[in-house]
Amino acid sequence: MAASFYRDLAEIVALSLEVSLGAVALAALLAIPLGAVLALGRFWGRGALVLLVNAAMGLPPVVVGLGLYLLFSRAGPLGPLGLLYTPTAMIIAQTILVIPIIASFTRETIEGLAAEYGDMLAVLRAGFGQRLATLLAEARPALLTAILAGLGRALSEVGAVMIVGGNIAHYTRVMTTAITLETSKGNLALAMALGGILLALALGLNLAVGLFRERMRERAHA
Repeated sequence: MAASFYRDLAEIVALSLEVSLGAVALAALLAIPLGAVLALGRFWGRGALVLLVNAAMGLPPVVVGLGLYLLFSRAGPLGPLGLLYTPTAMIIAQTILVIPIIASFTRETIEGLAAEYGDMLAVLRAGFGQRLATLLAEARPALLTAILAGLGRALSEVGAVMIVGGNIAHYTRVMTTAITLETSKGNLALAMALGGILLALALGLNLAVGLFRERMRERAHA
């Protein structure tokens, strides 16, 4: 009995980390360039795109899940891909929710650095690519903070992954969906164990974000 409990616990935690880390990695690859271009680029529709990215941070997860369900269901346009009720669909859902967080944070950070180093880069006659590379290099600690915040969002998400993942045992059951299910079944031991692990991860991520911010302040005053 104990062996089965710990095996299930480890399996659920491992899948949660696999899905969330995969989603955050994909989101960072898409969101950091997007945020940098929004910060430095001057093109038609930029203001509207900035507003859209900022507004997307408040996307209800269940709405994202519903939209993806309609896309991935058998009758949907992407139904033949067979993505519904798979970890891949869960990664896509979490990626959509995390992208606005990282992109918005990246834009704000790059805009601040561009104002600080703009004159120096102008004197050096740096092109767009050189300015982008320089500012991204300077922004690395802040971007890591944004990525950690995105990971916290992904790990704690339940609505979208429940809809597109289906909470299937040994396949798409992650910590948040398992806590919901086990609590409704009265299996409080597993629910509390998973809740404790999720809480520890959330507190650890918040602590890491705080430490990085403090380090950034020390660097700024050095």
